[in-house]
Amino acid sequence: MIGYAFCGSFCTLKNSLSVLESLSRSGHEILPIMSEMVYDTDTRFYSKEALRSKVRELTGRQIIHTIKDAEPLGPATPLSALIIAPCTGNTLAKLAGGITDSAVTMAAKAHLRCDRPLLIALASNDAMSQNLGNIARLLVRKSVYFVPMRQDDPSGKPHSLVADFTRVEDAFEAMMREKQIKPLFLE
Repeated sequence: MIGYAFCGSFCTLKNSLSVLESLSRSGHEILPIMSEMVYDTDTRFYSKEALRSKVRELTGRQIIHTIKDAEPLGPATPLSALIIAPCTGNTLAKLAGGITDSAVTMAAKAHLRCDRPLLIALASNDAMSQNLGNIARLLVRKSVYFVPMRQDDPSGKPHSLVADFTRVEDAFEAMMREKQIKPLFLE
């Protein structure tokens, strides 16, 4: 079973849902996980109920959205892989620093303590400033992989990086062979 986690880069949720749908159609059994912020927030992109409903429809499962429910996702409820798509800069920093204060960070911690593969589809406005060191820290960590990414608006948001969501499945396949897909940074 694959864990599929959503963090609060709300403008990328549509792309993430497309990936989730494709993975589901490909026959993968998927356990959905949401940060508390995503689970509880209505935005201009999705109402929380519409998002929850779509995710449950695509996976056929209830959504894990609390730290307590995410904690068993290591030894007790092993996942073959965990995908965080989108992964915000905030969550990235917490993963790099070992901070476990959300359902997504707990799922990642529980998963990584068993050295199972984690794929990060970053979506962050501060990736090339405050979070650049965190990307580097996670790039060298065993079992952590990234989806190729690019600047989405180099002049308007010069520090922003967003994963190419069309490459998530390729990055997933490479990760399952213990390879980081390259190039990591796209034009």
